[in-house]
Parts: sequence; structure tokens; C-alpha cells
Amino acid sequence: MKRPASGRVGVLIVGAGPTGLTLAIDLARRGVVCHVVEATERRAVNPRCNTTSARSMEIFRRLGLSGDIRRSGLPADYPTSIQYRTSLRGEEIFRIDLPSAGEVLASAGKDRWPTPEPQHRISQLFLEPVLERHAKSLPGLTLERGARLTGLRQDEDQVEAVVESAAGTRVLHCDYVVGCDGAHSAVRRHLGIRYQGVDAIREFVSTFVRSPELGRLAARDRAWTYWTYGRRPASIIAIDGRDLWLNHVAFDPGHDTEGEDPERLLREAVGGPVEHEVLSVVRWTGRRLVAERYHEGRVFLAGDAAHIWIPVGGFGMNAGIQDAATLAWMLAAVHHGWAPADLLTAYELERKPVGEQFARAVGRAARASLADVSPDIHLPGADGARARAELARRLAATEPQRYSPDGFSFGYHYAGSPLVIGGADQVAIDMGGYEQRAQAGFRLPHVWLDDTRSVLDVLGTDFTLLRTDTGIEVTAWTGAAGELGIPLTVVDLPGLPPDRYPGPLLLVRPDQHVAWIGGADARPGELLRTATGRFVSQQR
Repeated sequence: MKRPASGRVGVLIVGAGPTGLTLAIDLARRGVVCHVVEATERRAVNPRCNTTSARSMEIFRRLGLSGDIRRSGLPADYPTSIQYRTSLRGEEIFRIDLPSAGEVLASAGKDRWPTPEPQHRISQLFLEPVLERHAKSLPGLTLERGARLTGLRQDEDQVEAVVESAAGTRVLHCDYVVGCDGAHSAVRRHLGIRYQGVDAIREFVSTFVRSPELGRLAARDRAWTYWTYGRRPASIIAIDGRDLWLNHVAFDPGHDTEGEDPERLLREAVGGPVEHEVLSVVRWTGRRLVAERYHEGRVFLAGDAAHIWIPVGGFGMNAGIQDAATLAWMLAAVHHGWAPADLLTAYELERKPVGEQFARAVGRAARASLADVSPDIHLPGADGARARAELARRLAATEPQRYSPDGFSFGYHYAGSPLVIGGADQVAIDMGGYEQRAQAGFRLPHVWLDDTRSVLDVLGTDFTLLRTDTGIEVTAWTGAAGELGIPLTVVDLPGLPPDRYPGPLLLVRPDQHVAWIGGADARPGELLRTATGRFVSQQR
């Protein structure tokens, strides 16, 4: 167990899940001392999220973690395909063929995807140890398990956090506190912040099993997820590609799942008995909830503490990782003194609209994907074939974007943020909608510079001025940044395609989002002040 050397903490992070660990790693790499407290002594045995999105993988690439993560999870040769069947042993209805991790790595440096880091199928069971191992290796970052937040008081200058552990109760004096402690967040409870939204979309029973026989059945036609349609829709998910499997079964909202036998549910999904050992059973409710506020004073919420929704598209955990990437650079900028504390108010202004739009889009996708299925799909002969063909047509319309939700990875934005100059009005975010073109407020589009380097790889740690026309003088930019104390890296890439980067100068934030696009007539001092929260530019 690691504890801070004294009662003074730069940033206290409550919760050591993917959101909290990502935030801690990002802060530590930016030179901000932080301490993580986690109430549980050991990680949960339930797999929970099983997909790390392309945008999360890009964030992990920036943190130097994507290689270790991609080598974890399913075996390198295991396909990440999706199959839809009457049962695992029954008739195939529809399929989405997707590559294995090995195939993704073999195609690195090629323009197959709009990202240097395509999504990766990895259970939290395997992701969290990678993050925790890396976190423990970083100077300035301490992690304490078995420590629970029991009190929170703040004033203009600090936050006092009361932490209880086996060693006793102590008070930590913190510059900032971030609650990454999940749906039952103690931090949110101490702030008196409530969720808003839909309290129940579906009820679920999730059974985690060890079953070599399931592995042998799947080996006949391997897939990452098998959707089956027995009494209720179910998804059988490969966790390690061998013996570990997760069976999710969905029920209507309000259904009493306590009366549902996990053994029967597994038999229905498989299409008969299968030898297995139950490792855990979780009965839970898929919701669509967003916190009414993401911060109060010096205390912030991120991840499930700020938003929870039914896991269609796998974007609960991934939205939390995006929260962490946004909040980390802002906290670091304030900590190092090159941005005012007012900058931090932009965290909620940027991330809460994204959370609300994700929640609505996920709710729509869940209703479409989990709509009732005709029992005729189980009939023999022509009637059954017709019913299965009709379902296949429906799945072809609803499912592909759900399993490659590029809109959620590359289409979310901060165009309306006070830190963004020239952000235009945008349509609502959806799973499939995005443009592979630089826009103010959006993540900078990817393009390969050579076989191993993406344009995202050459950006500076803090702000970057990307110059696609080297004939434009940038001494006014470097001079203004120096006067303001803002770390600014100038990167010259004159060969970038103009249809993707439609301006000779692009100001890119530390989180790889574009703050401004323009040319030689820019007013650098005003733009840098706006992008770091010193005032809202009149250019917007």
C-alpha cells in the first residue's frame, strides 16, 4: 500500500478504475503530484466493459500504453467478429466480420482506418492491471487500496478530504479532488449532486463462467460476441478467447430478475446444457443518467460518477477516459500556473454536453438493438427462413455502427466551448457521424506521416501550433506564448492534405482537440488567452 508522504496532496483521485487510473497517469506525466484512493482491496472479478474504443486507444497511445494494452485481452489471432444466431448451437442469422488484434498490428501504418489505434476488445479484467502497473511505476503518483472517502469540505483555497483505512482516519489537504468512484460515488453524494435521465431502460442478468466446452463450441466458428435469441436476447462474450465467457441476458424494465436462474439462461443462449463453473452473477439495470453538475468548486466528477448508460457501443468506460484526458490537461495547466483557475469551469461546459448526447444516442441504439424478435426465427422450413431473413435485414441497419462507433470516437467535440475559437454549430453526436477534416473543437484528424508515425504522434505535450504552410511567420506566436508562459510547440508539416487540414495554421490543445484554425492574420496573444481560459475571444 502506498500513501502520500504528508497530508498535502495536489490532486486526490477517488476511485482506481479506468477513469481514475487514466487521469492519474496523465497528471503524473504532466508533473502533477496526485494520490489515488480505492475503497476495494482487490479488483472486481466481473468483466464489466469489454471494449476499449479507438479514441481511448489514441489517448493510451499518447500515454505510452497502447502497445501493452493491445497485447492483452483476447489472443492476437482471435477474431473480434459478431455473430447473431438462434442459439450458439443453432442457425446463423447475421454476422459482422472484424479483424483480430494481430491483423490490426500487421496493418499499422496503412490507411485502413481513420486512426493509428483501432478499437481493441479487452475486458476490464485485463485492462485495469495494465493501467495500475503503469501507474505504480510513475514518480509523483501514489495508489492506496482499502482507503475510503468519508468526508469532504472545501473552501476557496483547498479541499479537506477525510479518508479511512485500516491504518485509521486522516485528513488530506488537497488542491483538487476528482470523483472517479462509479455510479455510487461517495464524492457525488458529498456534493449533493443528483443524476438526471431515464432510471431504467433494460434489466440484465450477467453470468461470468469458466467453460472449456464453450470454448470448444466457439472454436468451430470463432467470434468475440454471439448474440442469441431464446426466450430473451442474450450475448455470449469471449473474455480470454479460451475458457472465460460472459453471458448477458436482457429483460424489460421493471422485470424481477431475482427469479431468473442463471443456469437456465445460459442453457437457453447456448441451445442446450454446457459444462461450466459460475464465477460470478450480477443483476443490474441499464440506465441513461447524467449528473446535473460535473463539478462544484475544487471538486470534479468523471466517468460513471458523472454519467451512466446502458452499455450499447461500450462507451460508458470510454467516455470516462475522455473525461480524464480533458480534465488532466486543465488541472495541469492551472497547477503549473500557465492558465487561471477559471479554465476549470470549461470542463463541465465541454464534457457535460458530450455526456448528454452520448446518453441519448445510446438510448436510441439500445431500443433498436434490443427490440422484440419474432419467435418464428426458430421455426423449421420456409417460415423460419423468412423470419430469419427479415431479422437479418433489421440487424444490417442497426448493428454495424454499434460495433464500430466511429462517431463516438471521432465525432464528439467542444465546438461550443469558451476555449474554442470559430466553433460552428453542429448536429447532435451519433455513433456513426463524423468528418475526417479538421474543425475547431474536434479531435485533430489522423494521417500517417510514415509507416510508424501519425500526425498525432508529433504533437507537443501541451499546446501545438501545426503549420502546414511554412511561408507563414510564427515568431509572433512563440513570442506571445513566451510572454504568457504557455508551453507551445511549433510543428511544421507542409505535406499534409489540405482537404483534411483546411488551414495553414492549426492551434491544437494538449488533449489533441483543435482550438483554432486560421492563417497569417491571426492575433496570437488573444487566441492563446482564449484557449487557456483567460478571456472569451470576440472572434467567436
